[in-house]
Amino acid sequence: MQLLLQDKSVTTTVTPAMSFLDVVWSALQIDPVDAGVRMIDGHRFAELAAGQTGPLLVAQCHANWVMSNIKLAHESASGDEPVVILHHLGLDDQKIVHTTWQNLDREIEPDHLTSIYIPKLAEPIAGEMAKLHNLARTLREQCPWDQKQTHDSLVRYLIEETYEVVDAISALDPDDQSTDEKFIEELGDLLYQVEFHTTIAEQQGRFSIADVARSIHDKLVRRHPHIFGDVHAENADAVVTNWDAIKQQERGEVTEKSVFDGVANSSPSLMYSTKLQKRAAEFGFDWPDSKGASDKIAEELGELRKAVESKQDASEIALELGDVLFSVVNLSRHLGVDAETALRSAADKFRGRFQSVVALAEQRKLDLTKCTLTQLDELWEIAKQNN
Repeated sequence: MQLLLQDKSVTTTVTPAMSFLDVVWSALQIDPVDAGVRMIDGHRFAELAAGQTGPLLVAQCHANWVMSNIKLAHESASGDEPVVILHHLGLDDQKIVHTTWQNLDREIEPDHLTSIYIPKLAEPIAGEMAKLHNLARTLREQCPWDQKQTHDSLVRYLIEETYEVVDAISALDPDDQSTDEKFIEELGDLLYQVEFHTTIAEQQGRFSIADVARSIHDKLVRRHPHIFGDVHAENADAVVTNWDAIKQQERGEVTEKSVFDGVANSSPSLMYSTKLQKRAAEFGFDWPDSKGASDKIAEELGELRKAVESKQDASEIALELGDVLFSVVNLSRHLGVDAETALRSAADKFRGRFQSVVALAEQRKLDLTKCTLTQLDELWEIAKQNN
């Protein structure tokens, strides 16, 4: 109707008539003005209902997919919220179905004469997240590249976006708001990866973003009994202790196959090693203090030295070197230092210093590839003093 009225080449006459809204208010026995009812287009429910808790009258609910999208838009719904489905009002087969949010798309076969009335929601609809979710669906349905993707093909992008978030965190400057904007951008890229995976799963009929959100919500509530239960935790260390104890209870009886459940095989090596050691330590398999871990490094270095001096096979030397690295990770755990963070800091320090070495060489008109070790060492010492 709006398009016709805007088209000057078409003569359009609007004839007043009884609106379906009059029939709706009569059927519901409410005064829409007094109740403060807001009317929403079902096709744009997630966007238009953002921040709303009701009452809402939702029109254009002509298909099951529209009803399902409306239901999924309210990700924090308990499922018990009351909903009234209004179908064929004023006709002989009129139906007024009082149901719940969970069964919204299961009660009838909707058509162009179907609307729903939502008296009240416990929590408002999350508009921005819903818009992102709808965008992910649209791209998956209409973009050739998105349609080709699978969970496996997206792994590389998930890892890449995660590292870019880490870089953005490292670059955060309290005095430079533009660094916040970069952080927001990278977090958004990572969030979209979560949306992409859940959209694929949703199309396969496996799970939705609502299931993901509900899972992490319930887990966090369960893991924080000092907030949501009667457990007492005086400090952060006590919280971690409780967390680990709850995780161990959730894993149930430990077997050979389950002892390392939850430790991702594809984790970066330093993180993987740390988690294996922490899990073993839960069963008492650990040094009592950092001295034992430190002595173990010396022992493993000795074995590596022997392997190199005796010219053992390269694979044997690699195993011995791995033992050294594993022992270093163990020491860092005992010292309360994250091995990944420590190594990254050392790598960043080296990067900065070597960039200074390159700058110094340029200032002195030196070709680094032709410098002697003595010259390089001199430049390095100067770079250390400057950084």
